[in-house]
Amino acid sequence: MADIDLATAQRVLQAALAKATEMGLKMNIAVVDAGANLKAFNRMDGAWLGSVDISQKKAKTARFFDMNTGDVGALSQPGGSLYNIEHSNGGLITFPGGVPLRNKAGEVIGGIGVSGSFVENDHAVASAGAAAV
Repeated sequence: MADIDLATAQRVLQAALAKATEMGLKMNIAVVDAGANLKAFNRMDGAWLGSVDISQKKAKTARFFDMNTGDVGALSQPGGSLYNIEHSNGGLITFPGGVPLRNKAGEVIGGIGVSGSFVENDHAVASAGAAAV
């Protein structure tokens, strides 16, 4: 199984931090490895404490299902095929801000989760981090 190494995880984290700074946001940013274990984390000065857990769960959700958390959310609405999935795996986050991390071969090597603003901003920062792989 392909996995993210520390240098790549830190590059992802730095790219996400740069995007958050550019946008004037205070974010919690979590990077997990292929096994959904925390690999790198940063809580920007002044970022919400409650978003620490959310960012990590977004990263895990993106890795567990190898899709953006917003896509999981679309499938988990009442009547959807994944309705109530957020209650599995010790709690998932099914709104935007989590993105799987893929290597150049397209293999999922981890996930990034971002929390601290509107979900559209969370997703933009996570996507900037993912682009650094």
